[in-house]
Amino acid sequence: MKTNGLDYNTKREELVLPEYGREIQNMVDHAISIPDKKERLRCAHTIVKMMATKAPQMLDDEDYYKTLWDHLYLIGRKKLDIDWPYDISNAEHILQKPEPMAIPGKTYSIRFRHYGRLVEELVEKLKEMEPGDERDQLTAITANQMKRDLIQWGHGSIDDEKVADDLARLTDGVIQLDLGKFKFCKITKDDLQQQQGKKKKKK
Repeated sequence: MKTNGLDYNTKREELVLPEYGREIQNMVDHAISIPDKKERLRCAHTIVKMMATKAPQMLDDEDYYKTLWDHLYLIGRKKLDIDWPYDISNAEHILQKPEPMAIPGKTYSIRFRHYGRLVEELVEKLKEMEPGDERDQLTAITANQMKRDLIQWGHGSIDDEKVADDLARLTDGVIQLDLGKFKFCKITKDDLQQQQGKKKKKK
């Protein structure tokens, strides 16, 4: 299959904070390119307002807006030259991750822990399957499970593109969701409660 001209997820620049989606990243990239410093700052304020709609779970944070400006600094990869309304000197600490804890009795490594072992197994199977209806059906099952897992773990605003990006990376580029055609299943609160109940029973 010819791929010339196609915008594949695995060929895009990796997002610093995927929970905000590529739309916010593109806005920040545009702000960086604005020659006038005051105009850049006005643009930055608009972007922060947009970011607030993507991260409603942060409303309880005492430093809500400071955190958003820290995130903006990180998304801009230190290239956004503005008069920052908050001190962003410690922003990079957000990206520091603690050392993973060993899981007793587990000998495997899960690349995306919030998806769990089930999704890892589905992904491994997808990588081995030949293109066709059977693989398409399993792809749909996997993508919808990934979206449920993200919502269950409360990873901010769930962007369909994030699921597509993660699925592409987990399958080493084998599975590329066409978001113009692929439709995710509608996920209700009952679905999430039922899934949570199943997890508790397994413990």
